[in-house]
Amino acid sequence: MSPPTARRPVGHHHGNLRNALLEASLELVGERGPHGFTLAEASRRAGVSVAAPYKHFADRDALLAQLATRGYHEQRTRFAAVMNPSEDPVEQLASFAAAYVRFAAEEPALFDVTFNAGLDKSRFAELASAGDEVAGLLLPVARQLAPAPDAAFDLLLRIAAAAHGLAVFLRQGLFGMGSAALSDTEAKAARTAREIMGQNARP
Repeated sequence: MSPPTARRPVGHHHGNLRNALLEASLELVGERGPHGFTLAEASRRAGVSVAAPYKHFADRDALLAQLATRGYHEQRTRFAAVMNPSEDPVEQLASFAAAYVRFAAEEPALFDVTFNAGLDKSRFAELASAGDEVAGLLLPVARQLAPAPDAAFDLLLRIAAAAHGLAVFLRQGLFGMGSAALSDTEAKAARTAREIMGQNARP
């Protein structure tokens, strides 16, 4: 009886390969930040050859752009979910600020790759479009409080900047750890957003 023929590993189908690389890269972002790994390391983490990523991504930035696009889509989903129950633009933007903090806490790797990878959106149309979708959700709400386009953008920018700072402080442990710290920071973000909008309404 002849010995059984050795089977070669089946490997990843194209869709699975792409997803495996994205998931491996997201893990590495979580461990080392968006600039702390190479495509070769992502390949090894995913269990594929170092040449495999180039079947789907031109370079590391192209892979990170896909993750950042996912980050924007996740943000839009979360923001829409918390804003929809209210018709009050002040409460909608306060809810957005709180959800921004929660996104940073619950999806730290996506948060980092979305905001800290330094990607050139002019290279990645899908990434630019995903960012525009988030702005398209938020700016019409801001315009209810500040009708001039520049003023609405400035208002939204101040609210987002405050929420971003609080989210970073939370992740650095400045507000403590655990679910109570997260809830407190969400409340801080919502309260700060309301204060900013109150200042905007003053003559």
